[in-house]
Amino acid sequence: MARILAIDYGLKRTGIAVTDPLQIIATGLTTVESPKLLPFLKEYVRTEPVELILIGEPKNWDDSDTHATNMVRHIMQRLRKEFPAIPLLGVDERYTSKMASRAMIEMGLKKKQRQNKALVDEIAATIMLQEYLGRAGQ
Repeated sequence: MARILAIDYGLKRTGIAVTDPLQIIATGLTTVESPKLLPFLKEYVRTEPVELILIGEPKNWDDSDTHATNMVRHIMQRLRKEFPAIPLLGVDERYTSKMASRAMIEMGLKKKQRQNKALVDEIAATIMLQEYLGRAGQ
């Protein structure tokens, strides 16, 4: 089976998570600078089979767009153009960064480690992917 890849896209950084080939476990892969996302994904997809890309869609609690929604829509268009054979699915990313911060506390990471925004982004992508797997497995 191919992997599922999740993206927590941001203006500066993008967190990336992937499943194992059996699509059971979500694992943080890395965080890349957002301008380098497409070259990174091209190389990754060249070496690993990916059957689905998830991308977090930023929404407010009332489902209205946030300041980042248009930026994510733009990168979604670019991803569809660059990877036409791989389905792209937008998923709700509300609260994933807060959940990532809470998870870091529960893991016992020190304050300095919890301030690493790149790690927060990677964990947020992992949470998003794990939630998707949980819904898909129902």
